Parts: sequence; structure tokens; C-alpha cells
Amino acid sequence: MSAHRPALHFVGFRGDEYISARRVWGEPDFFHLGWDLRAQREIAPGDVVVFAKGPADQAPQVRSFPDAIEP
Repeated sequence: MSAHRPALHFVGFRGDEYISARRVWGEPDFFHLGWDLRAQREIAPGDVVVFAKGPADQAPQVRSFPDAIEP
């Protein structure tokens, strides 16, 4: 029986701040463009969530962010 390894979630990072966060925390398992209800549902107990801005206890947005940014 293997133990669940906590996942690392980055929320709201863009550009250079993403690179800086990777240096500190490592490669994220999940990247969320913003903190919305869908992102909140994807967090399992014990996971680590790193926000680009705002407090750790911020309320999620009701309106969903897109899944990806198209070039």
C-alpha cells in the first residue's frame, strides 16, 4: 500500500513569478490560471497550494477561469 504524495498546485502565476516559484517550490503537479470553484475541488487533503497573489484563505471566484491560454 503506497502513501499519497501531496500534489503541488500553483494558482495564478504568470511570467517571471512562475519561474521564481518553481525555483522555490519545484515543478507543480497542477497549474490553475485562477482560483475558482473548479480549482478548489481539485485540491485533495494534504495538497500544497501556492498562490501568486492574495492570502491562502481567499474565497474562490464563482466564475471559472479557462483551462488554457491559447497562443
